[in-house]
Amino acid sequence: MGREVNKLSARGVATMTEPGRHSDGGGLYLVVDPSGAKRWLFMFRMGSTRKEMGLGSLSAVSLAEAREKAAASRKMVDAGTNPIVARKSAEAMKDAASTFGEFTDALLPTITKGFRNPKHRDQWPSTLKMYAASLRPMKLDAIGTAEVLEILKPIWLSKAETASRLRGRIEHILAAASAQGLRTGENPARWRHHLDKLLPKRAKLTRGHHAAMPYGDVPAFVQDLRRRDALAARALEFLILTACRSGEVREATWAEIDLGTGIWTIPAPRMKAGRPHRVPLTDRALDIVRALHEVRQNDLVFPGGRKDRPLSSNAIVSLMRRMEASQFTPHGFRSSFRDWAGESTTFPREVAEAALAHVVGDQTERAYRRGDALAKRRELMDAWSRFASAPKADNITPIRAKGSR
Repeated sequence: MGREVNKLSARGVATMTEPGRHSDGGGLYLVVDPSGAKRWLFMFRMGSTRKEMGLGSLSAVSLAEAREKAAASRKMVDAGTNPIVARKSAEAMKDAASTFGEFTDALLPTITKGFRNPKHRDQWPSTLKMYAASLRPMKLDAIGTAEVLEILKPIWLSKAETASRLRGRIEHILAAASAQGLRTGENPARWRHHLDKLLPKRAKLTRGHHAAMPYGDVPAFVQDLRRRDALAARALEFLILTACRSGEVREATWAEIDLGTGIWTIPAPRMKAGRPHRVPLTDRALDIVRALHEVRQNDLVFPGGRKDRPLSSNAIVSLMRRMEASQFTPHGFRSSFRDWAGESTTFPREVAEAALAHVVGDQTERAYRRGDALAKRRELMDAWSRFASAPKADNITPIRAKGSR
């Protein structure tokens, strides 16, 4: 059920005399002091901590303006940005940050600070500089719908995913500027009831559209991998056998891997879901890491060419290109694994999803399922390793979980 907003009225605000906090909804409050002075307050949570941010006195900020500031601040909170910190950063350089480009450069460190994925941190400044260059010299309060459309229209259909993210980033930055009093009026980059009426309809964006190799072709591909000596080949085979993401594999450290128990524990900060994930390593996966452990150079299991840097994602992509498999992606092997588990085995769906570190079930169901099904997942991953290591997939009969009939 959504939070109720706009509880107050302009007349009620003007005539209200009872001391205390009076909610307008969505975290916005009118505070009436015992002296009779009135001011606006925005309350929100960052993690488990409740925060309060003043939005100005009633004499300086109307009800409509307070709602606009609160809405802009809520967008920042939803995106993981503390509006108080962002406002302080802007105030420290308010005179200098008079243009979109200057304000963006000052704001980006605050926005990207909480991003776990370095790729996402890099994408924010790169997409804005590449596609929103025309906005950089403009005054923040001079940017309108026409300027935003001029940027989005050329790529709206041809680069749909990029255009959608770009629009959201521009909206976020302009919302931050509004929250810090650097611009007024509606956000020209907002989607609902605005740009959705002005841009042509396009096919719905697909999420996670990583081209996957048919699982029946995986054994032959793995055999080809094992004939190659490159570190990228070992990393890619390890990725296939563990059904993990490329970044999780490439950035793996020796401290995460217990060679004795055969368990690789990926810490929460490196996981997409923000939760630690234990991976049971098969005999072949252990052979790979044990061989690498004997010649280790640093704490990285798959070190790159640059000092203390992991193997690059391009190294694996280039390897697949040389193997004439460029139509597929490394991430797609997770789908290959999932299709195999669903179509060729009797392992429960929950076990396969847990192997992929996916969250399964509603909140109540997850509360009762405290464990991570490690023993069952080890059985599943051993079966996947046997399948992927077979000379011919056609010779593999359907695999049953222990205890199934």
